[in-house]
Amino acid sequence: MQHARSSVVRIPVQVVLLGLMVFAAVAVNQHAESTEDNDFAEFEDADDDDVVISSRSSPEPEQVGGPPKVVMAPEAVAAAAEAETTDDDDDDDDVTVEQEDDEEFEHLTDEDEFEGFDREQAPKSKSHDQQPPDLKIAKVPIHLHANWDSFYMEMLMLGGLSAYLLNFLAGKAKNNKLAQAWLNAHREILEENFSVIGDDGTTTEIQSGILMKEAENVYSLWCSGRTCCEGMLVTLKLLKRQDLVSCIARLFRPLTDQIIIKVIMDEADMDAFVFCLATKRASGRLLKDHADLSNFSPDRKNADLPSNFQLMSESSEATAYILDSKVTTVINKYDTLVEYLHFSDQYSGPRQIDDTQARLLETKKTLIFCFNISEKGNSSTSDVELMKPLLQMVFHCVDKVKRFKLTKEAKGKAERARQKVLESMQKAAHTQRTEAAQARREEKRRAEKEKILNEDDPEKQRKLEEKNLKKEAKKKQPKVKRMKVKAM
Repeated sequence: MQHARSSVVRIPVQVVLLGLMVFAAVAVNQHAESTEDNDFAEFEDADDDDVVISSRSSPEPEQVGGPPKVVMAPEAVAAAAEAETTDDDDDDDDVTVEQEDDEEFEHLTDEDEFEGFDREQAPKSKSHDQQPPDLKIAKVPIHLHANWDSFYMEMLMLGGLSAYLLNFLAGKAKNNKLAQAWLNAHREILEENFSVIGDDGTTTEIQSGILMKEAENVYSLWCSGRTCCEGMLVTLKLLKRQDLVSCIARLFRPLTDQIIIKVIMDEADMDAFVFCLATKRASGRLLKDHADLSNFSPDRKNADLPSNFQLMSESSEATAYILDSKVTTVINKYDTLVEYLHFSDQYSGPRQIDDTQARLLETKKTLIFCFNISEKGNSSTSDVELMKPLLQMVFHCVDKVKRFKLTKEAKGKAERARQKVLESMQKAAHTQRTEAAQARREEKRRAEKEKILNEDDPEKQRKLEEKNLKKEAKKKQPKVKRMKVKAM
């Protein structure tokens, strides 16, 4: 009995194994048949591991011999759906869409219908296989940067312009302040000597206290109404503080503010003499620029004054009379402020650069005083206040020149010197006129010769030559004065 039971147990196991073998054989046969017509068999082979065989845990005897139930995993289902979609897309790609040519507008490209029609420039029908034109991307420069280092040139220019503007405003204000300070400091002395101070002449009414502005660094003041002189012109030539370039140049070549006082004397209130007292640096420039000094007092001598002064005088009498104790005291005290004193009865102004003709110039009896406001050029309103003694010396010299009279011998010497200079100037002017006339005659003669040479007719050329020869012979004949005698 026990042996029978054991055999009963082994039978179901063998049946199950036999059933599995049969199922495997059937499955392999079906898989081989399906792969012959399936293009995606390779994907199905890869998904063999996803096949799950399900059976009951306790199989009944009647179900042991039947085929097992096969269930596909979700991943295998998704792969199969994707394979079907790809197959459909491949079928769509095999379809070719044919487009018919646009024959509706072919008559517009007919050369017989339209004259001058260029078929190459005719519009062509668009096709689906036409390549799009190549896009050319222009290289746009980057003109704005977030980094400020890229604008250093612009910042330097803006900084320079700002510095120039600030210097212009500051320099202009300082020059105006110095000019007004000089006028306010010397107004009392000017009012004591002149009846009209600062009349600009723009109106018929007399005005006073007007300081005329000729430039940002040049101011002038006209005074009149005093005996022995027509008037006095005060010119304040200040430094160009409004110009930044001039300010930088003064670091290498220092300059100073100057006041030039020009007094025009009456004809009867000044004798004939030329006198000049100037510093060494100014004497050479004055001698070169002024004709009266070069003609009447070309010699420069050392004066009995500080060593930086030189004397150019035509008359020793005038020198001894002008340089009295009061004048020498002021010059010795303010030797750094006095630039030059120039007294002349033949003053015609500075020489012009382009003046090459020798001609008689209009002269006036003039006294010129040139003073420096400060020694180093850094002028201030306090330096202007210290110049009152120099203006008082100006009126003292005007009165002395009015009272001064040359002796008979000195006056005769001065007149002969002026006559000699006048004759030399007249001779030079005559020589220039003669040379100009000779040049015109030569030009005329040259033009006549060119006219004869350019003549094509030999007969006319011969007649012109004879005519010119007769003119020259007539000019060479001596002139004879003819006298008519009446018959008795």
